[in-house]
Amino acid sequence: MAAQVVSPEVTVIRPTKGWASLRLRELWAYRELILFLVWRDVKVRYKQTVLGAAWAVIQPLVMALVLTVISALAAQPTGDAPRFLVYYTAMLPWNLFAKGLTEGSNSLVANQRMITKIYFPRLVLPISPVLAGLVDFAIGLAVLVGFLAYYGIWPTVAVVSLPLFILVAILSAMGIAFWFSAIDVRYRDVRYAVPLLTQIWFLATVFVPLSSVPESFQWLYSLNPMVGVVEGFRWALLGDTWSLDPIVWLSMAIVVVIFVGGLFYFRRAERVFADMV
Repeated sequence: MAAQVVSPEVTVIRPTKGWASLRLRELWAYRELILFLVWRDVKVRYKQTVLGAAWAVIQPLVMALVLTVISALAAQPTGDAPRFLVYYTAMLPWNLFAKGLTEGSNSLVANQRMITKIYFPRLVLPISPVLAGLVDFAIGLAVLVGFLAYYGIWPTVAVVSLPLFILVAILSAMGIAFWFSAIDVRYRDVRYAVPLLTQIWFLATVFVPLSSVPESFQWLYSLNPMVGVVEGFRWALLGDTWSLDPIVWLSMAIVVVIFVGGLFYFRRAERVFADMV
């Protein structure tokens, strides 16, 4: 009996015109490449470090302590929950977002040899750093559970909404990384602008709780796509009085707009990546 010969799958690459199709099915076909890049990013992140993955705890812990001291000196209102927990809880989704945004924005230029030599969905590159950040997030979340037990705080049924806010944080990082990584191919100013933007964004999101913003300006404050995520984490884990009001739904709607818009813009700009990177 003759052995059956399976023909290899052939991919035909053609130039696109106008707004290109998203071709999201390709991402599933290249899922092994995504997993490989995620694993590579995790290994490289703490390579040749003494403390290794402990930095996933040290970074949010130190920042939460600094913010706790500063906010106490400034008499910044933070609600009924312990001040330290208010900031440490916010640091977890923020670090997931910020690391994914920073590394994803530079992902195309950092992997220019891959782009110019082989074909694969370019969306893989800004996606993988964001997913790699989930490892640090999981470590930090485990430590937070210990802090909650120490303070005698047990989350309410609202904790079941936590996966939703994690997903929104991931979509926020990916969506903005799609925009910035595509722009970075043409204008290398992005690598200098992103750290500055991230620092300002951090202060406007983590240091200033929504409850301390005057009610007449809360709708403007909620235009920040990470406001809904950070406030959602505080509500789900600390049992604060915050609720899913229309103002925060506005923040989440903006995340969807940024993500979908970033996908289409990335695909449109993709045609010149190999020539300009």
